[in-house]
Amino acid sequence: MAKIHELATVLADQIAAGEVVERPASVVKELVENAIDANSTQIDIYVKEAGIKEVTVIDNGEGIAAEDVPLAFFRHATSKIKDRQDLFQVSTLGFRGEALPSIASVADVCLETALQTETQGTFYHVRGGEVTAHKPAAMRQGTKITVTDLFYNTPARLKYLSSLQTELAAISDIVNRLALSHGETAFALYNNGKRILQTAGNGKLIQTVSAIYGIQNARQMVAFSGEDLDFKVQGYVSLPKLTRASRNYISLLINGRYIKNKQLLKAVLQGYGSKLMVGRYPFGVIDIHLDPLLVDVNVHPTKQEVRISKEEQLANLIEQTIYARLAKENLIPSALENLGSKPKTKREPKAEQLDFTLAETSDSYEVKPKPKRSTAEITQVLMGSSLAQPQETTPKPAKTQDVALTKPVIIEDKRQLDSDELKTWDEKYRAKVQAKPIDTAESEVEQNDDQVSQTPVKEKFPGLTYIGQLHGTYLLAQAADGLYLVDQHAAQERCKYEYYREAIGEVSKAQQELLVPIILSYPTTDTLKISENRTKLAELGIELEEFGQNTFIVRRHPTWFIKGQEEDTIREMIEWFLEDHKLTVAKFREKTAIMMSCKRSIKANHHLDDFQAKALLEQLAKCNNPFNCPHGRPTLVHFSNSELERMFKRIQDPHQGKQTEL
Repeated sequence: MAKIHELATVLADQIAAGEVVERPASVVKELVENAIDANSTQIDIYVKEAGIKEVTVIDNGEGIAAEDVPLAFFRHATSKIKDRQDLFQVSTLGFRGEALPSIASVADVCLETALQTETQGTFYHVRGGEVTAHKPAAMRQGTKITVTDLFYNTPARLKYLSSLQTELAAISDIVNRLALSHGETAFALYNNGKRILQTAGNGKLIQTVSAIYGIQNARQMVAFSGEDLDFKVQGYVSLPKLTRASRNYISLLINGRYIKNKQLLKAVLQGYGSKLMVGRYPFGVIDIHLDPLLVDVNVHPTKQEVRISKEEQLANLIEQTIYARLAKENLIPSALENLGSKPKTKREPKAEQLDFTLAETSDSYEVKPKPKRSTAEITQVLMGSSLAQPQETTPKPAKTQDVALTKPVIIEDKRQLDSDELKTWDEKYRAKVQAKPIDTAESEVEQNDDQVSQTPVKEKFPGLTYIGQLHGTYLLAQAADGLYLVDQHAAQERCKYEYYREAIGEVSKAQQELLVPIILSYPTTDTLKISENRTKLAELGIELEEFGQNTFIVRRHPTWFIKGQEEDTIREMIEWFLEDHKLTVAKFREKTAIMMSCKRSIKANHHLDDFQAKALLEQLAKCNNPFNCPHGRPTLVHFSNSELERMFKRIQDPHQGKQTEL
C-alpha cells in the first residue's frame, strides 16, 4: 500500500496559514496590504476583541471583478505578477497569492466587492475553506472583507494567543507602520467601536508621525535626506533627548514596505554616533527608495525579511546622512527639561506653526491640513516672531508699493524678456534677496511643507566664563544667556575620546616590546574567528602569533596601552571581534577610544584648580561634539536667564493677565 499521498487542498491551506496567519494582526496586515495594492485612498479597519472575534477592512480601491472573486480564494492566484521577470521587480506589497486562502481556511470570511464599471457588486462567503454563498450584492466601488471566528477549526492555535491588550497592540503596530509607509492613504483603526488611530492621508509624513506618536514627539524630530547613485533615503529622526528603551519606534521602509533589517537598524543608531545613552533608542522613520531589482522580497511569507543588494553601501548612506543632519543641531539640554519639567517661559511653536492642526478628541487625534503659507510667514516663524501680532492700522507706503509690484508678469513671447516691466521685477527681487537672504533652514521649510519648523540654530557652543566648582564634580560657568553646569568627568571623557579617536590611528607605528610575552587561549570556535581577523587586529598594533592549539602569543603592544592593563586591553579588543566579525577598523578604533577615554578621565570628587578647570572648558569648546560624552550622557546643562528669574520669583505668573516682572 502506498504511503505517500497528496494532501487535501483545505489541509494544505491550513498548514500554510501557520506561516501567513500567526495572530489577528497578521490578518489585518494581509487585508490592508491588499487594499493598498488596490490603490485605495481611504482604509477603515474595525476589530472586535482585538481581532479575535472579528476583523473588518473597508477600502475605496479598485475592487475585484465578479468573475475573479472565486479565483481570489485559490492558493497562488494573484494579479500582481505574471512571470518570473515580475518576481524580481515586485512593486506591490502582496504577490504570493497566499493571504486570502490561508485566512479563509482557518476562519469565516465574507467578501463584498464591486468595480466602478459594474452595475452591481458580489458577495462571497467562505468558511473553513468551503464556499457557502456566492451571489450579487449592492456595493459601492471598493472592497469590504469581514473575518470572524479566527482559528475556530484549529483551537490549538488559540492557546498561543496573548491577552487582548497584547493582540490589539500588535494590530496597532502593524497599522502604524503601514500608515507611515503610505502617507497618501488615510487610515482609521477602531476597536470595539472606539477610534484608536486616524491619519489625514495627504502625503505629509510629519502629520502621520504626529498622529501616531503625538505632536509633542513630532516637534522633537528633524527631517533628513540623502542619496547616491543607487539609493535615496529620507524621513525623520528624533533628537537625542527623545529616546525609548525599545527599538520598536524605528521604522525601516523600502519602496513603501515595512521591513526588519539588523544592519540598517544598526546604521541608524551609528548615525547618532555617541549622542545616545546606552540602552536608549530614538524615534525614526527611514524611507528608502531603490530599484526593485536591488531587493528580493521573496524570502518569507510575511515579506518583512528581505535581501538587499549593496546593503553595506545603503547602511553607510543612512549612517552618514543622519550623522550630518544631527551635527547641525545645538544639543545642550535645558536643566529643567532634564528634570522632567518644562520651563514655562519656553515658547514652543503652536500647532498651526507646524503646518498642521490636531483636533483632539476623546480617543484620538484628528489631523486637518493647513493651507500653505507664504515665504514671509515662514520667515516669521523661523525668526521666532509671532504670527498673531497685531497689524499696524495705517499701512506704510512701502507696503502699498510692494502690493502693486506683485502683480503677475505674463510672458507670451521671448522678446518680452527684455521688457522694462520684467527688468523692474528682477531688480526688485534681487534687492529683496540681498536685504533678506533666505538661509538653508528657510529653504528646507519652504520646499518641505511637512517639515517641523525649527528656530535658527544658535551658536554651536557658548563662550563660557568659569565661576567655580561644586562638590568636586561639577563646574559652574556663565554665558550671556544664563548659567551652565558642566559634568567634569563627562566633559573630559569627550575631550579624551576625540583625542584618542585620532591618535589610535597612528599608534601602530610605535610598539612596546614585552619582556614576558602574553599567552592567550580560546575555545576552538573563537580561535577560528580570531585567526580570520588577525590582519585587522595587526592594523591596530595587536600582532598575534599561533602558539600551539587554540593559543596565541603576543610579543609587543601599542605604546598607548595603560601600564598594567596590557592583557586586559588586548582581551577586550578581541572580544569585540568575537561579537561582531564584520567590525571595521574605524569602528574598532572608536570603541577603543571610548574605553581609553573613560578609564583615563577624572572622576567625581576630584577637585580642580582654576587653571585646570578653565583648560577643560577650553578643550570642550574645541570638540566636534561638545554636547555628549561617548556614552551619550550630556556634558553640560543650561539654566536660561528667564528660568533663573522664575526660580527666584523675579518673574511671576499671575492667575490672570500678563506676566509681571518684579
